[in-house]
Amino acid sequence: MHSFLSVIPKPRWQDALDILIVAYMIYEIALLIRGTRAMQMVVGLGIVALAFVGSQMLSLFTLNWILSNFLGSFIVILVVLFQADIRRALTGVGARSFFSSREAASGAAQELTTAAAWLAARRIGALIVLEQEVGLQEFVATGRLIDGRVSPELVETIFMRGSPLHDGAAIVNGDRIMAAACMLPLSANPNVSLTLGTRHRAAIGLTEDNDAIVIVVSEEDGTISIARQGQLSRGLSPEQLFEALRELPV
Repeated sequence: MHSFLSVIPKPRWQDALDILIVAYMIYEIALLIRGTRAMQMVVGLGIVALAFVGSQMLSLFTLNWILSNFLGSFIVILVVLFQADIRRALTGVGARSFFSSREAASGAAQELTTAAAWLAARRIGALIVLEQEVGLQEFVATGRLIDGRVSPELVETIFMRGSPLHDGAAIVNGDRIMAAACMLPLSANPNVSLTLGTRHRAAIGLTEDNDAIVIVVSEEDGTISIARQGQLSRGLSPEQLFEALRELPV
């Protein structure tokens, strides 16, 4: 027993640091793909890996040869399958403010709620995206840069009828509006109701592959909706919207 223990290397502080860094990377990757189609691809790759192990155990030589060649190009396959997620993650590096405060987030929630209520009362359509963990620089680049502090007046001016910025989405990071008139991807989910307009479909489409939160004000009936993880909650009161925004992490 003593000789067995003697061959076990003594733990170093570098080992603990190494484990923490790898664990953090795995956690961030899990956050990136959680609730997206990429998660289904990961499950599919896991099934392929299990089939490869099974083919070795059962001596299925042809299947094993095919899967070994497939998995031999694993890195290339990952890049091809997850190119959109990789691009989104890399362009979002540094976009998030790690020093934002709960007070600033709460203040922005109040300002956005006030603006949404004003727009809804006048049936002025609006699409407001709140950036979370995953960066939105890819979509910011499609619009007009603003970089202004969130205020009801600024939000209302952006979406006022006749404004050159009212078409498209305004993207918010913390308590600042980064850009307006940004183009968002429409949902390709066949289960989305055909009665929903372009703004609502864009809100669902973005949140299907992103952890952003999207506020939608309907131009037709003035209802306030919020989209997250590909799901749309409609008919929110200003009070319900404020509570939902206050619960968001900073």
